[in-house]
Amino acid sequence: MTQPRLLGWFGIVRLGLVQTALGAIVVLTTSTLNRIMVVELALPAMLPGFLVALHYAVQMSRPRMGYGSDRGGRGTPWIIGGMAVLALGGVGAAGATALMGTNHAAGVAAAVLAFVLIGAGVGAAGTNLLVILAKQVAPERRAPAASIVWIMMIAGFAVTASTAGQFLDPYSPARLVAVSGTISAIAFVLTLICVWGVEGEGDTRARAGDAGSAGADGEKGSHPPFRTAFKQVMAEPQARRFTLFVFVAMLSYNLQDLILEPFAGTVFGMTPGESTSLSGMQHSGVLIGMLLVAFAGNKLRGRAGSLRAWTIGGCLASALALFGLVVGGQVVEGYPLTANVMFLGAANGAFAVAAIGSMMSLAGQGRQQREGVRMGLWGAAQAIAFGLGSFLGTAAIDVTRSMVDAPALAYGIVFAVEASLFVVAAVLAARVDKSAATARPVELSGAAEGYATGVGS
Repeated sequence: MTQPRLLGWFGIVRLGLVQTALGAIVVLTTSTLNRIMVVELALPAMLPGFLVALHYAVQMSRPRMGYGSDRGGRGTPWIIGGMAVLALGGVGAAGATALMGTNHAAGVAAAVLAFVLIGAGVGAAGTNLLVILAKQVAPERRAPAASIVWIMMIAGFAVTASTAGQFLDPYSPARLVAVSGTISAIAFVLTLICVWGVEGEGDTRARAGDAGSAGADGEKGSHPPFRTAFKQVMAEPQARRFTLFVFVAMLSYNLQDLILEPFAGTVFGMTPGESTSLSGMQHSGVLIGMLLVAFAGNKLRGRAGSLRAWTIGGCLASALALFGLVVGGQVVEGYPLTANVMFLGAANGAFAVAAIGSMMSLAGQGRQQREGVRMGLWGAAQAIAFGLGSFLGTAAIDVTRSMVDAPALAYGIVFAVEASLFVVAAVLAARVDKSAATARPVELSGAAEGYATGVGS
């Protein structure tokens, strides 16, 4: 019985391309279709909001999907199956949106089914992609691997949004379905190419089943029912702590997502174009933060260079940036809002990619062959936090603005609460087992050399 082989840089990039493909389909369903429903079809904004929340809710099934790869010892079939379901859901969502123009009720019903498929596809493919990375990436490469995969997902968002935009004009329902179908097909074929052979035989210990495989506590029988496996993971103090951290951190991360641009317009008087550019600067900051963890982290040694330290530091820096927005709302005149927002993005990117790297490290800690369940549990916590974050952020602004006459103070209260949550997240991160997340980002020279020589798959 053999353990999975370690991936080289080329293998990590191949899995990153799968994340690019996943992002390409998702961005159309959560962004482009949202705009078409609200603008072209003049439907209530609540409808796309509900559909996006639905796709997050479905991802609560991530632990079960991770459990499937634990049992089989391979995540590749789950990635391929998940991408097939996601592609079907993407095309279905476009078709449902087109149908809404002629038959509203039927279109909405079809959209509900399509977004359920999207959530299931993202859950299956995304969870098991991380499981493979957790099992097959060396500890010293986890930070740059997490950066590579997430940067490539962002690239999928950007390239697809700009390319699809060119082909969608002039808009027509038939053109929408054709563009969506083409992107979904390309994404699925790209996934097939990229995962082919990258996992190898996987973990043959898992497929050995009960014939001699033992858990971390020496217990025979590594394949209990899902309910038992889930309870076993939830019984691990470290897994529970990290689940709570992921939820609080990602809730904090997403609370400001839908209120930052309205804040810039209402308090600083920015035009729609200016606030959109501001949002772009924030995303640029996220990219900088991710690159910082991957490339500059290796210069630090000991505790300061650990993924755990970057996670804690990123959360605290995010809190500081949000408190800066509180101050900026009171100052306004001459306040460097763009620099503040870019710093917020960089802090968010640093903590997020460090947390993902820590997740990869922690997935293998504890009872054997539960990596999929753990990764699924943390993915579900993230999905719930993202779904709640968008709603609670906007709801909080509605509540504070109804109670406070000054818009700057209303937004400041919400930003202060978000900052406090990031401080709580930093405290929770500090309580995660130190020994499980001490891997430093790999040195640049080693990364460059490994990529150039094609080490691994």
